[in-house]
Amino acid sequence: MKAFIVYSDYDLIEEKTYVKLYGRLESGESFVTLNQIKPYFFIKEKDEKEAKKLLSKFEVEKTNLTTFKGEKVIKISHNNYQELNKLSSALHEKSIDTYESDVKPHSRFIMDDNLLGNIKIEGEYETNPEVRVDRIYKNPKISPLKEDYHPKLKIVSIDTESSKDNGLFCIGIYTENKKINIMVTDKKLQNTISCKTEEEALEKFKSEIIKIDPDIITGWNMIDFDLVLLQELFKKHKIPFDLGRQSGNARLRIENNFFKSSSADISGRQVLDAMNLIKDPFIQEAPSIKNAEFESYKLEDVSQAILKTGKLISGENRHEEIERLYKSQSIQSLQKLSDYNLMDCELAYKILEKTKIIDLAIERSQLTGLQFERLTASIAAFDSLYIRYARENGLVSPTTKFGQKEERIKGGYVYSSKPGIYRNVLIFDFKSLYPSIIKTFNIDPSSYLEKKEKGAIESPNKAYFKNTQGILPGIIAQLHSAREKAKKEHRELSSYAIKIIMNSFFGVLASPNCRYFNLDMANAITHFGQMIIKLTAEEIEKHFKFKIIYSDTDSVFIETNLNKEKANPLSKEIQDYINNFYKKYTKENYNRDSYLELEFEKQYLSLMIPQLRIKAKEDKEETKAAKKRYAGLLEVHGKEELEITGLEAIRGDWTEVAQDFQKEILMKVFHKEEITSFIKLYIKKIEEGKLDSKLVYRKSIRKNLDEYTKTTPPHVKAARKLPHLDSSIIEYVITIDGPEPIQKLKHKIDYNHYIEKQIKPIANQVLILFNKTFDEIFQKGKQTKLF
Repeated sequence: MKAFIVYSDYDLIEEKTYVKLYGRLESGESFVTLNQIKPYFFIKEKDEKEAKKLLSKFEVEKTNLTTFKGEKVIKISHNNYQELNKLSSALHEKSIDTYESDVKPHSRFIMDDNLLGNIKIEGEYETNPEVRVDRIYKNPKISPLKEDYHPKLKIVSIDTESSKDNGLFCIGIYTENKKINIMVTDKKLQNTISCKTEEEALEKFKSEIIKIDPDIITGWNMIDFDLVLLQELFKKHKIPFDLGRQSGNARLRIENNFFKSSSADISGRQVLDAMNLIKDPFIQEAPSIKNAEFESYKLEDVSQAILKTGKLISGENRHEEIERLYKSQSIQSLQKLSDYNLMDCELAYKILEKTKIIDLAIERSQLTGLQFERLTASIAAFDSLYIRYARENGLVSPTTKFGQKEERIKGGYVYSSKPGIYRNVLIFDFKSLYPSIIKTFNIDPSSYLEKKEKGAIESPNKAYFKNTQGILPGIIAQLHSAREKAKKEHRELSSYAIKIIMNSFFGVLASPNCRYFNLDMANAITHFGQMIIKLTAEEIEKHFKFKIIYSDTDSVFIETNLNKEKANPLSKEIQDYINNFYKKYTKENYNRDSYLELEFEKQYLSLMIPQLRIKAKEDKEETKAAKKRYAGLLEVHGKEELEITGLEAIRGDWTEVAQDFQKEILMKVFHKEEITSFIKLYIKKIEEGKLDSKLVYRKSIRKNLDEYTKTTPPHVKAARKLPHLDSSIIEYVITIDGPEPIQKLKHKIDYNHYIEKQIKPIANQVLILFNKTFDEIFQKGKQTKLF
């Protein structure tokens, strides 16, 4: 049977360690495999004598394996993984290094058998009502599945409605071919199971989930709200909260930290909160969601942006409306509540479906062998791949030691010549610069040398590497080939998943929480990057006589001052020249093949690089150009488009009135139009109240309101004026009495605040390039015209 691993775990049965893999078969049936393994780790052969007393009840065997430094190791194993964990701790107390002792039994099994997401299962199976799967395989043969296989997973979306004091109204369940509402009522409704008591509703919900047997449970803000509520209710009625494929209560890990997402563990299934997934930066850059824009992470805002539809009841007072509908107990009101509840389930389900997030998770799992709950865990993905390849090369990996960076990693090189407006600017990017550097210069944990040796590769920061084919460059080469294949077959999602994995490798090596962390090695990548960008700029200026006006990590901006018809053919010439230059350069200086590839990305008809913001006109010191902040005018399919990087128009902490103003003033500057009268007219519109709807600030509350003690930001002041919070996003305006939430506006809007704090800084950004300031053009009796 072809199969896909959804969830992996391990257990101790009669003092022996078993690995359990749960998932979905090609037949559509669910399965669990149960394989006995003997967990193990390594220590250096020279430490065996000192550790002898501790090793008396363990199996010890010699190996042909070594550490990365070439020291021989011995393998220590035991049937009981708990005994092995105790030994590891005892060895560390004696300052004896272990290797791979932190690798969990299920991860060990998956890596040792070189399994990824897709597998092949061979063997007999049985069934057992206590294990909630269709097939149970005991000690089957499990091998990697080489051919393409796209599993059809079962997904269920859930949502609850309750009173303010957590009394249950109903629970919604939505799957591809079933939607059902479980409500505490005696009325008969469509798509609804009526239950006399809360306890009966909970039992019915549990039995429906077990009957559907989903691989994935999802919902919107479902872990922090719905699962927490359900856990409390199950506990209250003394019902086991076991929704998994094997009995055992679901475990919730609720995070109060804004930067961490809460998680839930339900045996044999994955719990993926749709809201948490949408918020993840890794997901937001995926091709299927990249261009979606939403004001907040409320279900209504996201579903309107992605699905062009929304909730059946929306607005700030919907909780009161839900309570009213339930308490009325009329069939019409209860049906409306049931429909509303099921629509919330359906929206979360359809958002995941439309954005192809589950498909992306499957792709990543098939590449790294990691399950979905670790979708964005870069270090775990790196470990899963690297440990396998290291073993094939006769090497054991260090046990992870969590630490802190004593020094900072050197960043990418950013250069900005001077602020101004530039015409016909060509932009070039190095494709996957850091992975290309790793391949070109063999930057790799197993190739790293403590000191310089004959024939070694020397990085600009004086780190040294063997001039061979390392493990990491080999992994990148394989991923690169897979990505090129995906591109040819127009599999955008696969291509993106591979790109993200490759690009994460630098960040992994730069993290002290990575088992392979080495500051010199991580800095070698960025130092090579800096060297390459600087050398590229020098070569272009020397050979083509054009000025490099900006460069950032992996890109260079060339001002041509040619018309667009002449500038475009030049791009191919520059691209080919630089790529040929590096082929020759790396061969002559490092005796290596170059994988560096410069690519023409786009042409700006006009480009604005702002000056670092000044405090006053008299302050003559701040004349440097800003970095990572610019705006350019593109021509796409015959239409002009404004592209903005780092400026206020794309930042969520600026109001819509400021964002619109910046976009309009930039377009006027790029078209050489007069801007003074535009600025004055825009100010007039603000003062006359014509743009009031665009004056709203939106900011997230990241902790409890009473925890803001040292400083009280404006959005917190506004939030404290609300009777209760319906969302973590606070929408407010600045009035003559300070910040006020839009739900409880009492005073007049302070238009001067918006002119001074939102419009003036953006106007000055442009005006300063023409030796003017905002204050000057508003001096009485003085007429100033630009262009």
